[in-house]
Amino acid sequence: MSRGREMSRRILPAATGVLLFMQSAIVVTGGGVRLTGSGLGCPTWPECTPGSYVPVPGQAEGHLHSWIEFSNRLLTFVLVLAAIVTLVAVMKSGRKDLRGLALGQFLGIFGQGILGGITVLTNLNPISVASHYLLSTILIAAAVSLYSRRRTPTLKRKSPRTVDIFSKLHVVIAAVVVVLGTIVTGAGPHAGDIDAPRLTIRIQNATFLHAFAVVLLIIVSLAFFLARETSDLTKKRLAIFALLSLSQGAVGAIQYIQGVPELLVAIHIAGSTLVWINAWGIWLSVQRREMENSP
Repeated sequence: MSRGREMSRRILPAATGVLLFMQSAIVVTGGGVRLTGSGLGCPTWPECTPGSYVPVPGQAEGHLHSWIEFSNRLLTFVLVLAAIVTLVAVMKSGRKDLRGLALGQFLGIFGQGILGGITVLTNLNPISVASHYLLSTILIAAAVSLYSRRRTPTLKRKSPRTVDIFSKLHVVIAAVVVVLGTIVTGAGPHAGDIDAPRLTIRIQNATFLHAFAVVLLIIVSLAFFLARETSDLTKKRLAIFALLSLSQGAVGAIQYIQGVPELLVAIHIAGSTLVWINAWGIWLSVQRREMENSP
């Protein structure tokens, strides 16, 4: 193996770890932008304000709101850098099995930039906001896949039929929970700007559907855990997932009772990211296995 290829393979674990962290962090910071009412702190795109790419003193949107939104835009460049480093490391390492995932990260971030622009130009339309978030969940899942395969290529695992079905059902319901969460957000009070449009569905109905899906996910997790064919390693992952899900459910219930205060909503956003990462990781652990004697 050439020295350059060996060095690239050594870089891959750190590069994919940073990429996964940044993909997750930008979801949380994006939530912070919304919760502080700074979604239109930069009212145009790609400029922050007409004639300037950075906030200017005296902006009608408020100087603090402008810098909060602008800082989140700047964070995207850090994410792009992490994606480029990962892509270069993958290409130079000879890991052909990772090329599609690494390239998809870069293209996905580019797509996020376009969706972000559309979100701003449509005055934070809830459909645009939801699409922006859902693309992030896809990119996070792909980043988890990259990270899990950072050292060794994988092959499809032949799992017992019951475990295979449970793993697929589990991750699908987790995805449904995420989608329904965006509907709750679109109908809720934290729009990112006081004049942003809202979904017409009643917040109580949206919350009920979301909560019902969460309960269903926990029930499936328990059944998955109790299945005789489920491995000890998967059971450990499911136990962690159940702890995260129950904590997330408790935070969701408290924030609903308390009138969705910003701090609890922020915790809920961070928690939802961890729940999704773990759900995808469980699916991966069942569906894929490391190649033996890989270079």
